[in-house]
Amino acid sequence: MPAMSIPPRGREPDPPPEGSVQPPRGDLVQPGPRTEEAEPGPDAATGSPAPDDEYAAALREAEDNWRRALADLDNLRKRHARELERVAATERARTAAAFLPVIDNLELALSHAGAADPGAIVEGVRAVRDQAVNVLERLGYPRHAEKGVRFDPARHEVVGVVQDPDADPNTVVQVLRPGYGEAERQLRPAAVTVAKRE
Repeated sequence: MPAMSIPPRGREPDPPPEGSVQPPRGDLVQPGPRTEEAEPGPDAATGSPAPDDEYAAALREAEDNWRRALADLDNLRKRHARELERVAATERARTAAAFLPVIDNLELALSHAGAADPGAIVEGVRAVRDQAVNVLERLGYPRHAEKGVRFDPARHEVVGVVQDPDADPNTVVQVLRPGYGEAERQLRPAAVTVAKRE
């Protein structure tokens, strides 16, 4: 076996001959197996959260705000429904109370019908009728029973056509049933007969 020469101190050793296998040097770090990269955490230099953590926090905050908005919307819908029911009940009570005097007067007329003069009974019924019409007008539904006016399909319902030489064509000759209200607040149109066109 050939003797190995030891280089003097301070001089680099000669390169090994080609094809020879050299033992590992102790001062070299051998590469180990690759490991999975660790999940990003807070930046060690600044202490601020990593971008992925910021996105996750923003997403959680957005979901929380969304759920809170849904809950607020549901509460608002229920509160609005309760308010509508309360307003409708108030209006029904107000309308019913407006007709109480009419009922009282009808009952008074009936109680005196046996001993009263027939003419007085007719006047009393007419007065009660006028009172009821006034109540409807105050509620926003005025009475329409005019004759001689032009036929208006929005206010009139034709139930008959007559030949009347004294009336202008297409005008109301007779009102068989009065109408109440107008435009969008119409309870019903007036039932009328209309003069024929010549």
